[in-house]
Amino acid sequence: MKKDNYLLYDVNETPPIGKMIIFALQHVLAMFGATILVPILVNNLAGKEVLTIPVALFTSGLGTIIYLICTKGKSPVYLGSSFAFISPIAYAYLASGASAVGMGIFITGLVYILFAILIKVFGKGWIDKLLPPVVIGPMIMIIGLGLAPSAVSQIGLASETIEIKGVIVAVVSFLTTAIIATRAKGIIKVIPFLIGILVGYLLSICLGLVDFKELGSATFFSVPKFIIPFKDYAFSLSGVLTIVPIALVSIAEHIGDHLALGSIIKKDLIKDPGLERTLLGDGLATSVAGLLGGPANTTYGENTSVVGITKVASTKVILLAACISIIISFFGKITGILATIPNPVLGGVSLLLYGFITVNGLKVIVQNKIDFDNLKNVIVTSAMLVIGLGGAVISITTKNINLSISGMSLAAVVGIILNLILPNSR
Repeated sequence: MKKDNYLLYDVNETPPIGKMIIFALQHVLAMFGATILVPILVNNLAGKEVLTIPVALFTSGLGTIIYLICTKGKSPVYLGSSFAFISPIAYAYLASGASAVGMGIFITGLVYILFAILIKVFGKGWIDKLLPPVVIGPMIMIIGLGLAPSAVSQIGLASETIEIKGVIVAVVSFLTTAIIATRAKGIIKVIPFLIGILVGYLLSICLGLVDFKELGSATFFSVPKFIIPFKDYAFSLSGVLTIVPIALVSIAEHIGDHLALGSIIKKDLIKDPGLERTLLGDGLATSVAGLLGGPANTTYGENTSVVGITKVASTKVILLAACISIIISFFGKITGILATIPNPVLGGVSLLLYGFITVNGLKVIVQNKIDFDNLKNVIVTSAMLVIGLGGAVISITTKNINLSISGMSLAAVVGIILNLILPNSR
């Protein structure tokens, strides 16, 4: 243990086994609520089972292990399910089925890898030109705002008939999450969504809103329902244009998270192990997730916060947390319990979650002091917001091809093109 370092355990150090288990469980708690929310919200949005919680937990753990191998154990990052892909995955599934989802997520990972190769060859300066804050900010805002109707519907406020019990549960879930996020300290502050879901769930049981019938049929041990390419679905390009453009948001998030983590552990992770290695690990993890039927992976800010709170940067702890996640994915009763969570609970938590996503996009614009006296910035931002939220769709249909790009994916492409071709103007 280094006395001249404020960290209790540095990246390459190994805590005693007892402490290591405790630290690893804290990381599991931090990622658990968000990771299981992604398949739940995707399935609610699509109205069908698109993703499963066990596969999401499995690919989260496996993806983290892949990342640690690619970065030579030098970066204490945990990978979990990305919220940025919720609506693109649901829309791709409704349009073209599991093939579109699997192929879209697989190629998203390849885009990360392509960026890693380009960074290795040309450096990373070109990324700032391709993905400036004036493009990234609106992209993130569209993700949050586009999902807002789903949260309102889950709460039960999208129709004239209002279920009072459901609204009460949603309000309690929302307030619990908000209070924990703003008032709690230590590790509790890192898991507001998990606690919000738990409190809302307990209240739902008291109000008779939880149906335990399916839980009785769930087995204690079950193998996750992996979706294997060529066995369960054939490769398809139809989901690529819907899902892959969101990789640009996730890559920007990836860079930001590594800069934040580097400032916490006093290491420049962009240089060592290097952005090319971190993106390679994230990309391989995401491609593997796509091949197994899991959601796209992303670096988790919640786990970065755990590193800052515990002052433990040991990658051995992250590795153990990943293994625990994989083990949990084989417990069917846990999945059965999660499947009984009522919609109002999810709606109350999502109300805050989608708001957080939207405000993060706004924060990118504010922190980078985007000049809206410059008409170019006004045009780029306004075009992206209107296209992304207005339901714009461009389709290409022939005898052999049926491709479409819509919503936030189309907005991302338009934003990048406009930013590159328009001159600065006042």
